[in-house]
Amino acid sequence: MSVQYSSYQHQTLYQAEPHMSQTLHSARERFKQLCRQHVNKHVRIETLDGDVFEGTLLHCDKGIVYIQIPQSSGHRAFIPGRPPFFNQTILPLVLYELLVISLLA
Repeated sequence: MSVQYSSYQHQTLYQAEPHMSQTLHSARERFKQLCRQHVNKHVRIETLDGDVFEGTLLHCDKGIVYIQIPQSSGHRAFIPGRPPFFNQTILPLVLYELLVISLLA
């Protein structure tokens, strides 16, 4: 859905290169299929920024993966400079920020 304001002039600040649209769409479809096969499995996810998350893969939709961080089971979300997450936190992580997703036992 897009909202247009006809009374405003606009200047495009960023526009993806034409080949990127198909590449990103294809990656998102592969990602969605992969996640569907591994729902409710234990995963470790590393982001491009070096953050590491461990938890249960709950759902994947439109390039966002949702993992649940278990309470007091030794699995935590590690973000440098921040305290670990606890209490069944559900984290939405964006596909385009992810570097590695690994299955754990």
